[in-house]
Amino acid sequence: MNQQVATHVELRENRSGQQRAYISGTRVRIQDIYSQAEIFRKSPEQIAESLPDLTLAKVHAALSYLYDHREQIVAEMKEDETFADQLRAISGPSILNKKLDRPTGT
Repeated sequence: MNQQVATHVELRENRSGQQRAYISGTRVRIQDIYSQAEIFRKSPEQIAESLPDLTLAKVHAALSYLYDHREQIVAEMKEDETFADQLRAISGPSILNKKLDRPTGT
């Protein structure tokens, strides 16, 4: 079930059943906007350009939600990374890593 929590932002379940914040009507997570803004240092205009389905208003709404919930978003990203690490440990090296004869994660 989707829950509108702010203009242009809704909470809904991801594939694992965890509640995550998304830009309304899209598959773009607030985490994705965080990565673009904080890690890649893109401006709101650059983010909107790189994700053409988003309006500048939606990007600003996502950033506003992010600034109000930064600790929660970062914690969710850490949870997701831990989950991905667990899946990698279970599945073993990827086909590419096997072909390149490299250990997983390098």
